[in-house]
Amino acid sequence: MSRCGLLPQGPLRCEGKRPPAPSYREVLARCPWQLPARSEGRQAGQDVRNSGSALYSCSAPASPWSTVVGRPDRRLQPVQAAGSAAAQASGSLLEDIKDQAQRSIEALLTEVQSGSRQRGAAVHGGNTIAEMRPRLERAIDQLQSGLIERDTEVRLLLLAAMAGEHILYIGPPGTAKSELGRRLAALYEGSFFERLLTRFSVPEELFGPLSMRALEEDQYVRQIEGYLPDATVAFIDEVFKANSAILNTLLTILNERLFDNGSVRSRVPLLCLVGASNELPESEELDALYDRFLIRRQVGQVSDAGLTQLLGSSAVQQAAISSFSASARDSGSIAFQQQDFANIREQAVKTVSVPTEVVNVLTDLRAYLQDKLEPPVYVSDRRLVKSVALLQVAAYTSGRSSISLHDCLLLQHVLWQRPEEADKIGEFLMSQLAADDGLQQANYIFSGLFQRACQKLSDKRVQHDLAEELGGLKSALMERLEGIAGSLSDERKIVDGNLWLGQDEAEAVASQLAPKLERSRGDIEAMLFEVVTLEVALEKQLNVHYLAELMGSRWANYIRHASPEQIRTLALGKGLPGSFPVPVSTPSGKMLTLMMDSNNTVSQLKDAIRSSEGFLYSHQKLVAGDEELENGVRLSTIDLSQPIEIELV
Repeated sequence: MSRCGLLPQGPLRCEGKRPPAPSYREVLARCPWQLPARSEGRQAGQDVRNSGSALYSCSAPASPWSTVVGRPDRRLQPVQAAGSAAAQASGSLLEDIKDQAQRSIEALLTEVQSGSRQRGAAVHGGNTIAEMRPRLERAIDQLQSGLIERDTEVRLLLLAAMAGEHILYIGPPGTAKSELGRRLAALYEGSFFERLLTRFSVPEELFGPLSMRALEEDQYVRQIEGYLPDATVAFIDEVFKANSAILNTLLTILNERLFDNGSVRSRVPLLCLVGASNELPESEELDALYDRFLIRRQVGQVSDAGLTQLLGSSAVQQAAISSFSASARDSGSIAFQQQDFANIREQAVKTVSVPTEVVNVLTDLRAYLQDKLEPPVYVSDRRLVKSVALLQVAAYTSGRSSISLHDCLLLQHVLWQRPEEADKIGEFLMSQLAADDGLQQANYIFSGLFQRACQKLSDKRVQHDLAEELGGLKSALMERLEGIAGSLSDERKIVDGNLWLGQDEAEAVASQLAPKLERSRGDIEAMLFEVVTLEVALEKQLNVHYLAELMGSRWANYIRHASPEQIRTLALGKGLPGSFPVPVSTPSGKMLTLMMDSNNTVSQLKDAIRSSEGFLYSHQKLVAGDEELENGVRLSTIDLSQPIEIELV
């Protein structure tokens, strides 16, 4: 049993049925060196730092996170020193390491709490996006001025315009679909076109009448001024009433932004077309038109709670609606120009990266929609590519240089074919967010670094490489802690400050993710402490046995999964203190690795073998090389560079 209680008391098998490794929190519960309680304060820890017949570790003020995480800190309690002078010296060294690691972790957590490390904003043209964001926020406020429960619809409308895409509102009459389309035009410096389609609508209603003078000259040319080919923002109500005479030309305008006027193909200035419909398309010939609307949103009636607000202040609402257009036009700091949106799209594509984790989520989501949902939801390649571009704009305008998983929540307004599928997409994306916090990958990385430290701790070059990699891992964990700390201080920061999620959506996501963030923070702090401890151990060039005492669960896990060759490289020889692995080869060729103490004897090793293997080796003798080992021989005097062999009697 090691001094700090990190290693198991009984023998430990590496093959066959293995006992589970203790968690870090279980190790902390069993380990005598623990953090101080908040109520006891700093001075209490200073008072117990007296060396003598007892070993003490560093005491420190309460963790700044303990009040949020809800787990009290605990002081390092004294442990009675025992054993030889060498053991006492070993304990003193271990305490120094823990003391230094504790001071380092406190400094790191203080840095996280103060938020001293700042991140730069993305660049938009000659200005930072931080200067553009207030305009976007004011635009959102004005777009929803006088409207009730239309926050998400307004944000999606502005996002569609910034991304150069089209948006479709589906819902019953009287739900402000037309009003939303008109409001976008009021914020944008350009021409506006509006039309209500019926089954009997003709192309001239959308694209302009034929020029009589041009017909006299045998030219088929339309007068497009004031019609859809001349508009920058357009609103078409009952868009799925379009007939075949209108569809082909409309599809070309929506997708390619081109219009064939006679023999001349010209580019149209259309920024965004807002479509509205009371129903979904019913015929297959409308599928292509339906696919042109990247963002889709079902607009429902105002809820009972919202209805009270709507009816109780109808005069105020009507005044706000009627005055919206004039106020938006008068506000030069809010009104946008076409070049503003073009610059944002260009910079977003250039500067915003698409992480592998986001690509994996998109791939998994399409597989989920097409293979697991009934009926399957087809997602075209074009829609996926456009979705990524939309997420880049969303991330850029939120001040980030890469797409986050929180941005992917917008896909619930992009990839559905029927409104009821939006909730299923949202549930899938939330499951992805709840399952991933980057800690698993960090844990794999640290386990690999710990393994390398155990195998080649004396190699100076390996020590240098390990120190650099530990520094990188520590920076990554610090950055993650900063993000969690900022998120827990502000609900919208939980979704990475995403500007395009409605307030209700952001609150729902925050309520689901906040408990997970608190758990993640505690786990990351624990891993950060391990990283710092290993850094200190490398700095002091400690023997591998000290790593076993400092990080018992890591050591136990390493021993369980190590091969015989890896165990032999540990070069555990004579007279070294503490517990160490003893490789044992069975007659069947099976390899056992048993954790024993240097003071244990061969007889005790036999008992450990019987305990782990049962009656099979109840009559046995142990052989090292060509010599049989006597029962009273201490294991510390045996050369363990080769496995001990079991011979049946």
